[in-house]
Amino acid sequence: MTPSLESQEIIPGSERLSLYINKLINKKIAVIANNTSLIRNGELSVHLIDSLINRNVEIEKIFSPEHGFLGNKDDGEKVEDGLYKSIEVISLYGKKRKISDEDIEGIDIIIFDIQDVGVRFYTYLSTLHYAMEAASRTNKKIIILDRPNPNSFYIDGPVLETENLSFIGLHPVPIVYGMTIGEYGEMINGEGWLETKMKADLEVVKIENYNHNMRYIPPVRPSPNLPNLQSIYLYPSLAFLEKTEISVGRGTDIQFQIYGHPDFKSDFSFTPKPNFGSQFPKLKGRLSFGEDLRNYETKKKIELKWLIKSYDQIIDKNNFFRGDFNKLSGTSNLKKQIIKGLSESEIRKSWNDGLEKFKKIRKKYLLY
Repeated sequence: MTPSLESQEIIPGSERLSLYINKLINKKIAVIANNTSLIRNGELSVHLIDSLINRNVEIEKIFSPEHGFLGNKDDGEKVEDGLYKSIEVISLYGKKRKISDEDIEGIDIIIFDIQDVGVRFYTYLSTLHYAMEAASRTNKKIIILDRPNPNSFYIDGPVLETENLSFIGLHPVPIVYGMTIGEYGEMINGEGWLETKMKADLEVVKIENYNHNMRYIPPVRPSPNLPNLQSIYLYPSLAFLEKTEISVGRGTDIQFQIYGHPDFKSDFSFTPKPNFGSQFPKLKGRLSFGEDLRNYETKKKIELKWLIKSYDQIIDKNNFFRGDFNKLSGTSNLKKQIIKGLSESEIRKSWNDGLEKFKKIRKKYLLY
């Protein structure tokens, strides 16, 4: 996997203040943000909220996604509402997942600024979708401050089937879709995927000096269990194992760079223990054997070999897959294909038609 090195500094939309700051003055603003919503200022980074406050922007409310405003909550952990510098922070991963009309009563503009990793089951996409629905229902403007997608340089995986729609997949797209969050927002709007085919009043503040083949390293971890670029690259492939009995390293410091189980035979071993981002890791305290992929040279594709190998090695095959595996994979076929013993190449062929159709849709919304 060899995305090109950038020849010029990539400037995310949030840092192009001159393009949007005047639109916010004398308006009441709501911001959807988390720990990744940073603006670089020389050697320092300032949170978007602080930067806007310092420029006399009136921020009325903050909304936070999964993992919370500080980005420190476990995967799937419910997050309570809170405060940031006396501003109300409403959790969209606690009592509710959607912004209500009441939440944004009196608000003029909603800003969305969160680092995405370009994978369909990353829940920030669903948070964006519901924010766009709220904006369209209430005739509010929504501005996405676009950020590079570190997995933007390829497209792969099964396209989500309608029967498997959920918060970890709301749209008929492949697992890796090769678009920035801004482009994705334009696609949600343009394809009529919002409720009753509504359209949001959407503006995207573009990234400067960027194209989809550039290598991009997020300045902070985008979520607690994606600590580095290697984990982000391996995430689309290893995440299948999240919905099985196999550990992908939650409860270690090398999450999504290893996988294993007590049944496996290997020289490499690890023992998951409670830690930052995973207070109750799968296989907690159990010595597990598997593979260390920290130095694996990732390809421009989703790898199925680790899922297939895990299924082959597990002793209790009847309990290998967890109930929501189909929702994560997006298809009811993959589980059946693994059980039947199909090869990786045979499974990949079944994705081709869906991928070709999606690529035509995607092309309409590319900004870079």
